[in-house]
Amino acid sequence: MKTQSEVVKRLEQFGVKPSLQRIAIMGYLMDNFVHPTVDTVFSGLSASIPTLSKTTVYNTLKLLARQGAVLELNIDDKNLRYDANIFRHAHFRCKQCGSVHDVPVGSFEALNVKSAGELVITESQLYYKGYCGRCKAEANKKAAEEAEEEEAANADPCRLQP
Repeated sequence: MKTQSEVVKRLEQFGVKPSLQRIAIMGYLMDNFVHPTVDTVFSGLSASIPTLSKTTVYNTLKLLARQGAVLELNIDDKNLRYDANIFRHAHFRCKQCGSVHDVPVGSFEALNVKSAGELVITESQLYYKGYCGRCKAEANKKAAEEAEEEEAANADPCRLQP
């Protein structure tokens, strides 16, 4: 768990004036590497800060992202997610459970766009989608069941033969 001074230092490093709510939100992100949504952060903090509003959480996360203190992820079709890990890395989102995980990458320079011309790239996000280890078994089971159903339907003796 990050100390309050570590959280304040991080905010100040990115030009964000510390307040009770900002410290709590940044601390939550630094302690919870689950790539939370606005709702997740609000739910996680509202019990300890009863005066916290969802609007404050939303505005604070937007400010932190704009200042570069956190990453704003578009990996989820329904919600933006936030990541306190601002070092270069990719993200993986499970298609079944929706969990988001950090994926280390060797170098984004290896993915450089060689024909960028006069474009100035200021941000890049690399996303992978698939099934996490926990959901992989369930997805394999579903695929096997579907294959069995198809095989059974094709083996139906009542089926008309051409």
